[in-house]
Amino acid sequence: MKKIEDNEVRWGILGVGDVCELKSAPAMNLVENSRLVAVMRRNEEKVKDYARRHHVPKWYTDADELINDPEVNAIYIATPPHVHKELTLKVAAAGKPVYVEKPMARTYEECNEMMAACEAAGVPLYVAYYRRTLPHFVKIKELIAAGAIGDVRYVNIQMNQVLRPDIVRNLANNWRVDPEVAGGGYFYDLASHQLDFLDFALGPIKKVKGFKTNQAGIYEAEDLVLATFEFESGVLGSGNWCFTSSKVSEIDSTIIYGSKGQISYETFGNGQLILDSEIEGKKVFEFDLPKHIQSILIQDIVGDMLGIASSPSIGKSAARTNWVMDQIDR
Repeated sequence: MKKIEDNEVRWGILGVGDVCELKSAPAMNLVENSRLVAVMRRNEEKVKDYARRHHVPKWYTDADELINDPEVNAIYIATPPHVHKELTLKVAAAGKPVYVEKPMARTYEECNEMMAACEAAGVPLYVAYYRRTLPHFVKIKELIAAGAIGDVRYVNIQMNQVLRPDIVRNLANNWRVDPEVAGGGYFYDLASHQLDFLDFALGPIKKVKGFKTNQAGIYEAEDLVLATFEFESGVLGSGNWCFTSSKVSEIDSTIIYGSKGQISYETFGNGQLILDSEIEGKKVFEFDLPKHIQSILIQDIVGDMLGIASSPSIGKSAARTNWVMDQIDR
């Protein structure tokens, strides 16, 4: 069932920062029946430069002007999380579909307000948890469903990062560790991807217990998180996220353990997973990842709006991830 009246999706983007350079926005002109027609950023010099470099015909410095542009029929909110709710409510009020960056919002309560607004307006709400569409993650879900590791018993996440990772060393404003902007620290930014994929692969989490602390005192947000959780299926899980580790301790590892084997993978690595089972022995699966990492999800979202496909990442599923993080963060 179509969710827009048109036969193509004409995107407008609110907040064309780093994520729009390669990961997401360029794919909007490559997906069939999809065009990027307008972008917005408060800094006029930067938005004009983005529009010029990416051949976008229209640019704005005011969010309301882009939202109300009659040519734009779907809007991607690519801002930091603190304005996700505000902008989603405005887009919903304008009657246009919403695609919002992850995490969906700063809190589960904000997620609920966003979903309610979109439901009342009759518009779809999508969230940028693109790992639900990447080939190696899809393969993990397929292997589990096929019984490649038997009955799933439990899952363990380990993530250690150095205090100042390469990704933020040159940023003048590292909003990812400002709870007022991001909801939390690197845990909200990175663990959200890990927890959302487990929701996709193993189903919703129903119980959570967690501990958080700030040991290094470099910023306000938590820098160490430990958690245990239980899925609705009865599968158990645990995770530890340390963002002040040594270089030699750096790790990005998730292992899903079953009665007949295990699957291991890096959430932020290349397109590889390792299956080690009593049934098939040890196998390494490697997949090429798309140049624009969100392109498969964007294709699904476009198809969903046009009534020819479905999106695996929507407000309802993404809100569950915020609920889990809220429970851990309390």
